[in-house]
Amino acid sequence: MDDRIWAWAPATVANVGPGFDVFGFAIEGAGDRVAARRRDEPGVVLVGVEGDEGRLPRDAESNTAGVAARALLEAVGETEFGIELSLEKETPLASGLGSSAASAVAAVTAVNELLSSPASLPVLLQCATEAERAACGFAPADNTAPSLLGGFVLVRGGTPPRVAQLPVPEGLSCALLHPHQQVRTEEARAVLPESVPLATAVEQWGNVAAFVAGLVQGELDLLRSSIHDAIAEPVRKANVKGFEEVSRAALDAGALGCGLSGSGPSIFALCHSPARAEEVVRAMSIALEKATDDRGDILVSPVGVAGARITTEGSSV
Repeated sequence: MDDRIWAWAPATVANVGPGFDVFGFAIEGAGDRVAARRRDEPGVVLVGVEGDEGRLPRDAESNTAGVAARALLEAVGETEFGIELSLEKETPLASGLGSSAASAVAAVTAVNELLSSPASLPVLLQCATEAERAACGFAPADNTAPSLLGGFVLVRGGTPPRVAQLPVPEGLSCALLHPHQQVRTEEARAVLPESVPLATAVEQWGNVAAFVAGLVQGELDLLRSSIHDAIAEPVRKANVKGFEEVSRAALDAGALGCGLSGSGPSIFALCHSPARAEEVVRAMSIALEKATDDRGDILVSPVGVAGARITTEGSSV
């Protein structure tokens, strides 16, 4: 009898418009799956990884799933048993879709089911976010929080991170294009300016506030006018071939706004309905092909779907 607990965690879009390290939402159609079972020996071992083309560490001390699981055991003071993990990657690596966060969140969700006294959501979030720190050297929670909690979130600093769930206007959808390019998060952060002019900061603050107001009030015109990043995207977009052409095509096809998902290369466009998102994502793919001879992978998702969950699905790893 299979005594493993399987958990699924969705991929995410983060750095949404002006919300650098602040906004994130869960998407459907991509994510990671982790199986966990108890072992007699203390510690965490990673016994298999699928879907990564052999690129991820097989050492639990270096893989975000293993780091998150160990952090959870330490957080609850569990020393009487260890954990064996298996990981199935369905989130593309270095895609800007929260790949490492999805692994960490799926791991803590599965391991939590094996504890005699399950940990709270804030503890799970902190453990998953610390795994991101181990992987990348920093730990914003704009990917881990929506992957764990679902929905559209606003994240602030703190230990654990402080998270607010924001309402999503009915029908709001995401057209998502993943070019067959890779952008490493560490490299993307390295090009960010250490300071910005006051006028730029004021513009960004205004866009963040307007974006939140647009979500709360369901005002799509307010969203349309505020999906603009004045700080990170201007220096990061050069890393994504075809970004300008794709962005222009999305807006011409009726998107409310367009931007980089995370640090890229994935590009998101928010749309007022699923039907419009389907039209927009086709236009984005065509524009990418004209610019780079690559149509990329496309996905349409509601904005802010459910977060991590226990599932019976999973293949043997």
